Amino acid sequence: MDYASFYQQSIDDKASFWKEQSRLLKWDTQPQIAFVENKHGGTDWFPDGKLNMCDLCLDTHVLSGHGLDIAIIYDSPVTGVIEKITYKALLDQVSKFAAGLRNLGIGHGDTVIIYMPMIPQAVVAMLACARIGAIHSVVFGGFAPHELAMRIDDAKPKIIISASYGIEQDQKIHYKRLVDVALKEAKHKTLYQIYYRRQDNDDAISSRFELDFESLMHCGSVGARALPATHPLYILYTSGTTGTPKGVVRDTGGYATALAFSMKYIYNVKQGDVYWAASDIGWVVGHSFMVYAPLLCGCTTIIYEGKPVRTPDAGAFWRVIEQHKVSTLFTAPTAIRAIKKEDHEAALLAKYDISSLRQLFLAGERCDPATFEWISEKLNRPVIDHWWQTESGWPMLGIMTGVESLAPRSGAAGFPVCGYNIAVLNEEGVPVKQGDEGYIAVKLPLPPGCLPQLWNNDYRFRKGYLEKFPGYYLTGDSGFVDKDGYYFIMGRIDDVINVSGHRLSAGEMEELVASRPAVAECAVMGIADELRGQRPLALIVLKDGVLADEGDIEAALVQLVRDKIGAVAFFKSAAIVSRLPKTRSGKILRKTMRAIADGSEFKVPSTIDDPSILDEIADVLKRRKLGMAFQ
Repeated sequence: MDYASFYQQSIDDKASFWKEQSRLLKWDTQPQIAFVENKHGGTDWFPDGKLNMCDLCLDTHVLSGHGLDIAIIYDSPVTGVIEKITYKALLDQVSKFAAGLRNLGIGHGDTVIIYMPMIPQAVVAMLACARIGAIHSVVFGGFAPHELAMRIDDAKPKIIISASYGIEQDQKIHYKRLVDVALKEAKHKTLYQIYYRRQDNDDAISSRFELDFESLMHCGSVGARALPATHPLYILYTSGTTGTPKGVVRDTGGYATALAFSMKYIYNVKQGDVYWAASDIGWVVGHSFMVYAPLLCGCTTIIYEGKPVRTPDAGAFWRVIEQHKVSTLFTAPTAIRAIKKEDHEAALLAKYDISSLRQLFLAGERCDPATFEWISEKLNRPVIDHWWQTESGWPMLGIMTGVESLAPRSGAAGFPVCGYNIAVLNEEGVPVKQGDEGYIAVKLPLPPGCLPQLWNNDYRFRKGYLEKFPGYYLTGDSGFVDKDGYYFIMGRIDDVINVSGHRLSAGEMEELVASRPAVAECAVMGIADELRGQRPLALIVLKDGVLADEGDIEAALVQLVRDKIGAVAFFKSAAIVSRLPKTRSGKILRKTMRAIADGSEFKVPSTIDDPSILDEIADVLKRRKLGMAFQ
């Protein structure tokens, strides 16, 4: 079937379409109902069905004779370790660890925070939670203790599972010490902390509430528990403009259906393929396409503990592809930009045999045309930029290569994926003309796999996603459609900053900047960065009569953001201005300032209080060489 017909079928009869796709899975109780609206304002898919995600990812393959197939390849250039784990061995580890959790009193509906580096034990912990019906919340290991503490207070986990350390730029990041600090700050108190000790001389376990990961592997084993399809599999926190993380809830049955569908029809992979999502387990790509989707489909997935460059060089990705015979690579444009920066002529690529690679998928932030064209030329293979969100859990726009291999277009995120009825709307909720930019929204109900709610926050769920355009889900992004139906995603309509695919809160950074005694007012925005997509820039107004050195203030703010949010924010720049441009109603014109820094075209808003301030902003950015327009 061609893409257009297949897609239209998913829009015209959602219920029949997705009930048919759900049959790709092994259910304990096959659902008869496709979807219902839930009390939170979202959609519950397959509400009368029962299944278990861990069972689908592991037991099913072992029972069907694929137990000796490789489930995980752990490739860690920072430690020099390469380990291959079969489906049978992984099932054995997961069922034992699940029994250990159950022995601690962890069970159906309990929450568990996982704060770990890129090691197989993190996947074991995730799957063990799924096996017994505990709800895991993985927190990116690069987050500082304050960020972890906020998530502890919101998720209220019974236990935290962590590790002694991670490795970043050849340095050990002592996770256990970060957890200790976070637990002191958090109001919620956990029952236990479990640590995987990577070496015998790691941080000592200092109390009876701290347990060794391996000690939980000696409590027998436990089978997979059949769970309602609507049971939360995990909570994944994503930044909001208020600075308070939003807990995106992922169900089990709808998510499993969407992942199986996407692997077959979007990525066009089959059982036994080596599929590599070069992400981190702390992000949605890691959840969906490093852990659950590849294992669900019987693929080999790669856990890579390293960087695209300097581990040891810009040929690292190509070495992994050759060595492990990767067929599909999924990474962020940031990674490709880093490789391009250090190996512009792709001399290192020429050293490796990457004939196994069929296609490259990009997501996390918009892939700029220059990067798209460079990697397309060097690989001489399809390069597909596609778009989705933590909230969706799987792609919303892309090229469905398992249906019809339509040509990717530079700068575009492709076409709507089955189930997503996507519209571009103006401020009044009316579809815009072809080529005009507007709000990207999705007509309700959302397809399976998308968030049915936020964790314990119905008000924020309705307010943030459903209220602006009744009958639609507001994505928070803007974009347009060209004459051939390709969608272009241009950026956020809110103030979330996308640093290397990591969505960080500008509002939270502003709160930190404003906490300095000398600062009267500030604005933090994401400006274009050649390597990371965006990076934060703070413009600050000093209190009257305060004399302060710009360099000293900048250094103090950089350290403050690093301590409270983490190095992942890449906060490096703060500049002093006399005042900030605002509308007459007092709204700070962040988008206009961002356009000045990026060298983008913009219209001076008719509501601006004093247009002359924009000239001062430009002069300050030029003096400091801040922004692509002044470099």
